[in-house]
Formats: sequence, structure tokens, C-alpha cells
Amino acid sequence: MAEAVLPAPSRPTVPARVAEPFGLDAVALHEGIFTRARDQVLHLARVYPVDRLLAVFRANAGLDTRGALPPGGWEDFGHADEEAWGPDDYPGREAAPTANLLRGHYAGHFLSMLAMAAGGADDDVVRTELRAKVDEMVEGLREVQEALAATGRYSHPGFLAAYGEWQFSRLEHLAPYGEIWAPYYTCHKIMAGLLDAHRHTGSATALEVAAAMGRWVHGRLSVLPAEQRAAMWALYIAGEAGGMNEVLCELAVRTGEEIFVGTARLFDLDSLLDAAAEGRDVLDGMHANQHAATLLGYLALHDLTGEARYRDAVVHVWDMLVPGRTFAHGGSGENELWGPAGAVARDIGTRNAETCVAYNMLKLARALFERTGDARYAAYYERAVTNQVLGSRRDAGSDDSPEVTYMFPVHPGALREYDNVGTCCGGTGLENHVKYQDSVYFRSVPGAARTLWVNLYVASALDWAEQDVRVVQETAYPLEGTSRITVDATGDLELRLRVPDQAGFGVRVDGEAQPVRDEGGYVVVRRDWTPGTVVEIALPLALREVPAPDDPSLVTLELGPTVLLARSEATTWLPLSAATWRRLDGTLDAPLDPVGDGTWRLGDLVLEPAWSGSDARYHMYLRRADARIAFAGARTDVPNVAREDGRTFLDVLWSDGGFASRAGLLRAVLRTTREFVDLGLLGAAEAEAVLEAAVRSSVGEVTDTAAEAAFLAEAQADLRTTARAGSAPRVDLVAATTPAVTGWYRRPAELTVTARADAGEPTVETRVGDAPWTPAGAEPLVVGDGVHTVRARATDRDGRERHVVREVSVDTAPPVTTATVRRLGARGVEINLTATDDVSGVDSIRWKGPDTFWATFREPFARALSDEPQVIEFTATDRAGNAEPVRTLVLPPAG
Repeated sequence: MAEAVLPAPSRPTVPARVAEPFGLDAVALHEGIFTRARDQVLHLARVYPVDRLLAVFRANAGLDTRGALPPGGWEDFGHADEEAWGPDDYPGREAAPTANLLRGHYAGHFLSMLAMAAGGADDDVVRTELRAKVDEMVEGLREVQEALAATGRYSHPGFLAAYGEWQFSRLEHLAPYGEIWAPYYTCHKIMAGLLDAHRHTGSATALEVAAAMGRWVHGRLSVLPAEQRAAMWALYIAGEAGGMNEVLCELAVRTGEEIFVGTARLFDLDSLLDAAAEGRDVLDGMHANQHAATLLGYLALHDLTGEARYRDAVVHVWDMLVPGRTFAHGGSGENELWGPAGAVARDIGTRNAETCVAYNMLKLARALFERTGDARYAAYYERAVTNQVLGSRRDAGSDDSPEVTYMFPVHPGALREYDNVGTCCGGTGLENHVKYQDSVYFRSVPGAARTLWVNLYVASALDWAEQDVRVVQETAYPLEGTSRITVDATGDLELRLRVPDQAGFGVRVDGEAQPVRDEGGYVVVRRDWTPGTVVEIALPLALREVPAPDDPSLVTLELGPTVLLARSEATTWLPLSAATWRRLDGTLDAPLDPVGDGTWRLGDLVLEPAWSGSDARYHMYLRRADARIAFAGARTDVPNVAREDGRTFLDVLWSDGGFASRAGLLRAVLRTTREFVDLGLLGAAEAEAVLEAAVRSSVGEVTDTAAEAAFLAEAQADLRTTARAGSAPRVDLVAATTPAVTGWYRRPAELTVTARADAGEPTVETRVGDAPWTPAGAEPLVVGDGVHTVRARATDRDGRERHVVREVSVDTAPPVTTATVRRLGARGVEINLTATDDVSGVDSIRWKGPDTFWATFREPFARALSDEPQVIEFTATDRAGNAEPVRTLVLPPAG
């Protein structure tokens, strides 16, 4: 194979930065919402045996595993008959028994966690203990690397993996996911763990092992044509390479070996880079985590090569993702794929928001902030770290599981998928919770004016030793709306305080109010400091109803930076009636009452923070459901009518979330009223009532009563001349029975249409989905399986019509489970239970065997055979609550 022509590598340079992060050892977290998850993961870091993490590596290298069992899940020994095949002696897919082909990745994450935990530990005993575990793990990996090299079976002595080199060879022949998994993804996690060990504990051995791996990577990829590499990196999952380009750039900087810059460029996916650099959005359908992880490497390549294409591509991809593809808690993607541009509500499925993606997006936000100082990256960081990442860690201790989510879904009645030993998100979840202090503060780069950024309001202490600056931040934010920062510094220092999205931000220095001028998302305090200066910050915690960008009828409730989840066993949309609570800016003046168990009550809703780590079924998004048009302090009897697209009067009015002035609100009310009058949905009297209620309401401050009276008189007079007298007919859809607690009907739903007009009998029609309108008969409308948008309209003799829209969810049949069994040698089998439900979707699959309890599984699991046949029972339940009858699978005796 001809050697590829590599781009001439540039000499590694010091990348340009606006701001720099502090080391983990410079910032200490104090008691707050983040310390719960941190302490739970630190416990795991301290008690989990290193030998278990090294077991898969030692087995692959023919070394003694010391009786240790691997972590399990994806991180298991593999097939009993699998061999550590070299690059050229793999016997082929049909002849090669394989399993657990991502093994080794979890150990890399665990090493990163140990290193970061050691670097950030503020207890000397804990730090010493964790450093010893880092050294033990690094030494174990070095021994494995040397043992693999001694076999002479592999292409370069730097090869290090928990399986043979054959996966990399098969990738070069474009083998699909299934035959292989993602070999360079695993390689990246191991190298990243080693580099973290070098960064946070100073391990020279870790850098040597990682550099040897980098030389092995260069040897494999440098001989491949560019077209072949492009095809590899475009492969779904099989070509997932994690952040290989990032670690290779880091190797270049740490070792001074310029060859690694060129090696990093061998991972370029030009089809994505070129499109993104030009601002073309090609993300729809792309595997989110496969490509999100590469973005940090592209930024690093920009730093080292000066090639603007890399930077431009990353910034444009960010803008394509945030906010247009980002859910309220900071996550993105459905079933691991990015959806269409601007699709948030439309992309809600049942497998949203892979936690690995949020992990990488946080790293990217941090890197972009370092380079720009732009507050929008810090704002995203706060949203995602507070909600998705903190909320991804179950509030429970464990000696052997990270207890983190794979997905943090956003659909109605979702459940978090905790545990995840050995999975990709189990791995990133190990790291997420030991580095919460890494983005609270940032500092100016050497040579620039002395500046300190406060990006997160977190109880903490900072020691900026190089500048003799110490900061202590005391706050219970986001449970309370204040922060008190004591600054021990002398001389000139610029303190930049990030302004969160909510209004009312205020600053006092030693009791004296400061002017609040927004300078790019920050309030800047410039002064000649003296030790002990106290900065007090007001951070009002207003309850907000935030609409999805592509559907204003779908909203989240947010309190400061916290996304609130409504607890409910329902799996259909929960209604929210909030019209009379809305303030001018869209925030809610609502009776949010603390219950005392970490939840709040709002009307009929029980709300918990997304960061709770609870096991309750929840709703992140709610459906606006105001029956009447109303404003704070002013109600009407006018129905909150809907357009044919289903959007109601109040949906349209509040679609932008709020108004800058009361005059702006009144103009919007008039504009929306005219639209609904022109559509025949409101009559003259109803329109006048709506306008009068808006003027009478307490929304916003009334500054000119006479001007508002004149506005109302002119608007009403205009409507009297343009709108017809009387009202359009009233129409309603009434279900004969109530649905199950899940919100689904488990037998066909019957709906009756009622209508009345001011004069005469109206014409009444119904429509289900996109079907034609049909006359409503005397018998109820019967709706079968599916999620249906049911509409009814009534038209009077003057041609005026009014619509009503209902979403009706029906699932009458349980899921169907298929069981497949694959032999694992003479005494084991792998069981895969897959269930299908094309209506409401599968909620859970459970199984039970001899001497086991009912367990819930989404992944294949292994079962040891015994001397007697075994009966495995299994069943599935759908999101509507239909349960499959318990079925059985008989496993044969061993032999």
C-alpha cells in the first residue's frame, strides 16, 4: 500500500487564549448541590480495585489477572474462545467468536477520574491514596504494553489494548459496526486517561506509555490513502474515534514531537469540516457523540496550525446545535443521532440526550470560552452542568457502579437509566462528577491585565497563588438567590461577574451599590482592591415558563438555572394552565410551595429539580392548556381558541416568552386579536373583551392610564367596524371515559362532539390527523391505536367557524418480546431480549431466572449454564401500561 502524503506539520505553538482555567487544585468546592454527586463518585474511586480495571488488559496480554473480575457490561472479558488476534490473523466474522469489543475504554475513563480526583483532592490522605491508585494503574498498563510488544504479534511496540489489533485492521477494510465496535474510540479513552494521569499527578510513565501509543497510531494511519481514511471516519460507530485528534495534539505539545500534529490531522473528516466551515448544516442524522468528541481536536489543530477552517467549523457547528437542537437541560439528540435543524419539540422521542454528548459539549463550551470570553458559552455550561450532568448521577451510594445515566430523556413520563457499568456514558459519568470546580473561575492569560471571571455561582474557594489573589464564595445558589464573594487581593484587579438570564441582577461592594452595565454578559467591577473586600450579588430566582423554540405550546418550568421536572406516572403530555401567573417578562408569579423533601408544589404539580438524581418518573416539558383567555388580574369567558395548526391565542401571544414593556404587550394583544378575528375564531364582542382584560390586567406597570384608555377605545372602535357581531359557534370534544394513569387509553377511545351557535344549528365536522373533514354523526367518534390529533369544527349560518383540538393517545395491545440465545462456550450463553411496540413504545423489559429477582435489561446479558435446565421468565411493558403475559425460555444443561 502506497504511503499517504502527510500535510507538513507546524511546530506546536502556545495557543491564543482570552481566559485560562485554574487547575483543579486551585479551587475547592464547599457544601452545595454539586458536592453530593462528587462525594458519591469519590467513594467509588477510593474503594474500587485497580485489578478489576486491569483484568481485561492482562487477560489479553496473557498476564495473571490476579483473580480479579472485570467491571462487567461492555467491560467484560469477551468471548471465552476469543483470541488476541494480530493485525493479519483474524479468522473472519463467521469463524471468530467475539464479545465486549469496546473493552478497555471504561478503564481509561476510570484512570481519568482517579487522576482528576487526586488532582482536586483537598485532603492530604485522600490525595495520597488516589495518587497511589493512579500509579498502580499506570504501571499495570505499562506492563501490559511491554508484554504485548514482547509477543512480536503486533505492528508496533506501542500497541496497547484489551483485545487484539485485528479490529483496527478490519476498520481499514471498512468493516461495519457489529463485526467490530469502535477501536479508535477505545484507544482515545486509554490515551486520555494516561494524559490525565500525567497532567494531574505528574506521572512521567503515563506520558511515555501514551506517546508510544501515539507512535503506533501514526504507523497504522500514515500509510493509508486519504480516501480510505475518509471512508473509515464516516462509518457509523465503527469509525467513531472519540477525541483522538485532541490527545494527539496534546501529545505534540507535551512531548515536543511535531509528528503528532500531522497524526492528529489524519483523523479529519473533511466532508463535515468543509461543510461546517462554510456554514452548511449537514448534522441531521449524524451520530452525535461520534462527531461531538472530534470538535475539541479541531480547535486544538487550529491552535497548532493556524488553519482557520478548523476554528470556523467548530464555531458554526456550535451555533447549529445551541440552541436549535438543544433540550432544556442542555442535552441533544434522539437515539444518539442529531435531528433536523431547529428541531427541539419535533425531536422528542423516547431515547433523547445521551449523557456522553453533554460531557463533550461541556468540554467544548469551556474551550470556546477560553478562546473568546463569550458569556454564551458560560451560560450553556451552567445550564448543562447544573441540569443534565448533575442530574445524571443517581442520589445513591455504590461500591461498584457509577450510578449514572446513559440517556437523560425528555419525553412525557420519562425515567432516568442509572447504573451503566461499562457503557460509554458510564465511563464519561465517572469523570463528570469529580471536576465540578474546573469552570467556576477563569483568569487572564500571562501578560494581560489582571482579570478574574466568575462564571458559576457555586460555594467555593479559589487560590490564585501566582497573583496573590484569594476568593471565597458563599452561596446556596440555585436554592437561594444571593452570593457573597470575599476577595483577598491588593491593587488593580478586574472582576467580571457573569449575568444569568434571569432579570434583577444586582451588585454591592462593601455595601455600596454598583452600576449594573452589561458588558458582553458580564458586570465588571474595576477597582484598587484591599484584602477582605466583600462583593454581594443579587440573583433573583424567578419561575419562568420557557417555550420550545419550534413549538410555543410546549414549555419547561425553570427556576433560575434549574429546570424543574413534574413528577407523574402519566406518559402523555401533562397540562399546564399558567395564563393568570404570567408577568410581563414571561416569568410566573406563581405559588411555588416547598414540600420539604426537595420538591415543590405548583397547583396540582409536584416539581423537583432536574439535578435531584431521583428515581421518579418525570415530565420535563409540559403542554400549555389554558381553557380561557386570561391575564394576571383579569380573566375572561372567551375560550382560548386554536388555529387550525393547533396553536391557541395564548400560544401565539406569548410565543417569544415575554415583553420588554406593557405597551409592547398591548400591541401584541391587539395584533393577535385581529389575527383571530380575521380567521373567524373570535367575534367582535369577544375581541373587545380580550382587549379590555389586557388593559385591566396587572401585567406590567401602568405608566399612563389615559393613553391606555385611548388605545382601548380606538382598538375597540376599529374592531366594531371590521369584526362581525356575535360569536363563532362554541364546540367541544368530550371523551366518554378517562384514560389510564399513564394518560393512554387502553381500549378504543370514544369522543362526543358538542356544539352550539348564537342562532340556528351549526354544521359540525371532525377530522383525525390528516384525514378529510367528515360530518359529525349522532354516534361517538371512535379512535383506535396511535397518537392522534383530533379536531372538531363548527360553522354557523354566517360562515363563522371555531375549532377545538385534542390529542388522544390509544394503545390497546402489549409489546411483543423476542428472545435470542447465543452460546458462549460450553457453560454459558448470551441472552438478548428485544421488545417491539409500534404505538406507545416499550417502557421496560424484565426477566427472572432461578435464584434471581426480576431485573430490567436493555442490553444482552450472560447467563451461566448449570447441570440442569433453567427456566428464564420474561415480560415487557409498554408506556401505556399494557403488560405482555409472562413468557418462558428454557436453557439447556451445560455441555
